[in-house]
Amino acid sequence: MRVFVFGAGFSGQAFAKEIAGTAEFVGGTTRSREKAPALARCSMKPFLFEGNALSAEIASALSSVSHLVISIAPGEDSDPAFLAARETILCSMPALEWIGYLSTVGVYGDHGCAWVNEESECRPVSRRSAARLQAEERWLGLGRERGCPLAILRLSGIYGPGRNAFVNLERGTARRIIKPGQVFNRIHVDDIAGALLHLAQGRIGGIFNVSDDKPSPPQDVVEHAARLMGIEPPPEVPFESAGLSPMARSFYDECKRVANGRIKAAGYRFRYPDYIAALDDMWRRGAWRGQA
Repeated sequence: MRVFVFGAGFSGQAFAKEIAGTAEFVGGTTRSREKAPALARCSMKPFLFEGNALSAEIASALSSVSHLVISIAPGEDSDPAFLAARETILCSMPALEWIGYLSTVGVYGDHGCAWVNEESECRPVSRRSAARLQAEERWLGLGRERGCPLAILRLSGIYGPGRNAFVNLERGTARRIIKPGQVFNRIHVDDIAGALLHLAQGRIGGIFNVSDDKPSPPQDVVEHAARLMGIEPPPEVPFESAGLSPMARSFYDECKRVANGRIKAAGYRFRYPDYIAALDDMWRRGAWRGQA
């Protein structure tokens, strides 16, 4: 495998760690030269990509890439990775075998807390989720045009080392916001990496919900983390008086339970089927803070 990741952030770096030692080459982009050392620590060759045309260095690397991962969110008016890389993917990547695109379960919008799967209607509420759905359609069309299997991974709320309820409790930023009936799905970053590798190795295309088995109220996660830490959880705050930012509030405008049967049917087995298993493991191993 020769792998290139557009947008080597939290999920992209986890994937690089997953395939370190097995892939012949792993490259990834960052918008900031200051972040390049973080990519190098993941055995990933860093490339600067600011959302414009591909550099000659990136184009050269892509010419021998076998597996491509897209983890750059589209803007409301454009999809920088798609615009920059489309012609290269079509004409200058002879070794390309598979493309993975990281999307979001936000494309489903609000389903009144009912279960959704990959066949459910997508009715995004926020403009950013509508842009994601349009991006999915563009990338699926490109995969068909290229004749290359392309997998869309619709991700729930991402957490993992350095980004979790333990960290928020330690920083004093954790909140127990109560909105009766509200639930969210989540996904540990290691399961994003594992699902990517599984689909990539099998050259499996299609749309897959990569989401845990336990849609739960957000306050339950904070309470479980506080219990493991042996501290009192923060006080409950009614949703109506929480003073959330417009973006944070938009997440609470949607409620759905996300089914993950398709990725399981494709042969993937979750390492952390729910937040309880993940928090318990991170706390036991002391792995919740992430890298210093």
